[in-house]
Amino acid sequence: MNLPTRQPILKIIASRRMLVAFLMGFSGGLPLLLTWGVLQAWMTKKGVDLTWIGMISLVQIPYTCKVLWAPFLDRFILPFLGRRRGWLIITQIALMVAIMGLGYSDPVKNTGLMIVAALLVAFFSATQDIVIDAYRREDLSDEELGLGSSMYVYGYRLGMLLASGGGLIMADHMSFSQVYFIMSFCMLPGILTTLLTPEPELIAGAPQTMREAVVGPLADYFSRRGAIWILVFILLYKIGDTMASGITMPFYLKTGFSMTEIGTVVKFFGTAATLIGAFLGGVLLLKLGIYRGLWIFGILQALSTAGFAILARIGYNINMLSGVIAFENLSSGMGTAAFVAFMASITNKKFTATQYALLTGIMGLSRLLASSVSGFLAKNIGWESFFILCTLIAIPGMLLLLKFAPWNSRSAGEAQVI
Repeated sequence: MNLPTRQPILKIIASRRMLVAFLMGFSGGLPLLLTWGVLQAWMTKKGVDLTWIGMISLVQIPYTCKVLWAPFLDRFILPFLGRRRGWLIITQIALMVAIMGLGYSDPVKNTGLMIVAALLVAFFSATQDIVIDAYRREDLSDEELGLGSSMYVYGYRLGMLLASGGGLIMADHMSFSQVYFIMSFCMLPGILTTLLTPEPELIAGAPQTMREAVVGPLADYFSRRGAIWILVFILLYKIGDTMASGITMPFYLKTGFSMTEIGTVVKFFGTAATLIGAFLGGVLLLKLGIYRGLWIFGILQALSTAGFAILARIGYNINMLSGVIAFENLSSGMGTAAFVAFMASITNKKFTATQYALLTGIMGLSRLLASSVSGFLAKNIGWESFFILCTLIAIPGMLLLLKFAPWNSRSAGEAQVI
């Protein structure tokens, strides 16, 4: 996978397609932690039990089953803005309203409203992800997938950091309800991007019936050799990383860090590491290929998780916190760039939304399963042992690379499942 050498990399990064990938990534990343880390912090401050804090991640179920409604987004074209942008603008406006609604709830006084609002945020966020993923796959050429996925991750991580880092800093100076209200307006850049960017061409065509939209993508994917093993790999590749990150907010707070300290470190050290990681990830993918990137970045992900175990043993130490967050964001950003590029590379453009939703739904299932038990495990085995377990659990996913992505293969077209 090589881009034309006559084109300077800065010119490629500054192109319209890369800018759109970045901005759509920001719009996709912003809502995620509003129903996860920030909500966990709100619940922790309200004195909610740690087990229930871990269980709140179950509201993210829509991320795991979005393949159920993805065929509708492949099949039907709205009478305005086109197949992708039409659905995207409706979803983004609904998401903005749902985030406001979550801010009007309360973890103790209005628990039911909080759960419903969080579910709506997750549903519209998952739907937005379906359309953004499909748009990016159809807008980028095969040669641009690695760098484009890196720019998407770049924006996605910045959206997450704004929600978690900025949200926590603001929560030390205002109510969480006000934080959510402000965050809802941070969806505006994504809405403007949807309105201004062009609709990708339907080169591969679109499903003509609902049966074709539902059955076609599944038949196309499962006709491939090793399809099941690839799904298992997607389930396991980032499970250790997501299990650890799923409960880090209570860990930071219970270790003694203030929300301002956490937010500041995440915002500055985390942002710098994400910027470096996203850029390095994209450039290295051009040189290494997607599969070698999965190997190298996967190992770095596991090592970064081990850093949390060291922090758990040391205790309150702002310098150590900075180092752990910086390394985790750097390695996770690179790993996610390779992971996203890999999933995009194996989709059929005729069924982009449904096939990508299937793959990312499996990834979301991994996050859901890992996060839902993280509070229980941390409570019963202790923080240090919990993070060591998260490090070791990454091994099976890495071993699966031996099956369909040996080191010498660079792309999906070169590797074969044994």
